[in-house]
Amino acid sequence: MTQAHHIRVLAIDGGGTRCRIAVRRADEVVTVETGSANVSTDFDGSVWQIRQGLDALAAKLGLDPSAWSDIPAFFGLAGITGPEIADRLKRAMPFHHIRIDDDRPAALRGALGDRDGVIAHCGTGSFYGSRIAGEMRFSGGWGSILGDEASAQWIGRIALARTLETVDGRIPHTLLAQELLDRFGGSAGIVKFAGTARPVEFGTLAPLVTAKAQGGDALAVGVMQSGAAEIARSLPLIGWRPGLAICLTGGTGPQFEPYLPEPMRADIFAPAGEPLTGALQLAQDLAEEIAS
Repeated sequence: MTQAHHIRVLAIDGGGTRCRIAVRRADEVVTVETGSANVSTDFDGSVWQIRQGLDALAAKLGLDPSAWSDIPAFFGLAGITGPEIADRLKRAMPFHHIRIDDDRPAALRGALGDRDGVIAHCGTGSFYGSRIAGEMRFSGGWGSILGDEASAQWIGRIALARTLETVDGRIPHTLLAQELLDRFGGSAGIVKFAGTARPVEFGTLAPLVTAKAQGGDALAVGVMQSGAAEIARSLPLIGWRPGLAICLTGGTGPQFEPYLPEPMRADIFAPAGEPLTGALQLAQDLAEEIAS
């Protein structure tokens, strides 16, 4: 019996920053990580990252890559905007049994586990999700141009925009504004950067902003307060009420906790797991459907 027969399911969690691929075999999970995989912004690049990850995982497990064909797989990927792009990706993958969705269901399932609640998922992009009495609802996640409020890229972009406001004297100058001006060589450098920057490049500025906010920088605090206001506005619209668990997920989500209203802060709980955990659970659901 080959090692492939011991693999129960495969799952992928892919977004604007990284793509993680995992298999569950027996009582262990084996993972690899590759680069950005947002199929709307870069379909061919995402396929290449996924295939590189599958090859690396096969090598790690001592498998021939052809072994993937019969393993149930769930993909949770940023940029899956509908059936057309999902079907296109399916055709590019080596699996006979595959379910492809956007990255929201896996993040929701991973964070909440078996409990009811809501999540504000703020990574490179952002979205909001809830599961109440078995019903899932989502909002946001419309990308860096039309949405993704409170995401890492949004934090970076808004911080740069407000830095330019300090140049005009519209808001007070701060240490964060000066650091950003110095980094990019002045206001012209900021405009030049923003003209071509990808979401992940804006997102690299988020740790600086959150750190400056913790130190009391007024510009940084204002950016974080604006992001928290977006979260506070959005969660009640998908079912949050006082007493219902809130999970702040993604690399940036937990940074908003101090800026949320007190009733929301009282309901914040640590996530049960991560999006890849949820993706593996959804892959297992697919495997059980196939077996039934």
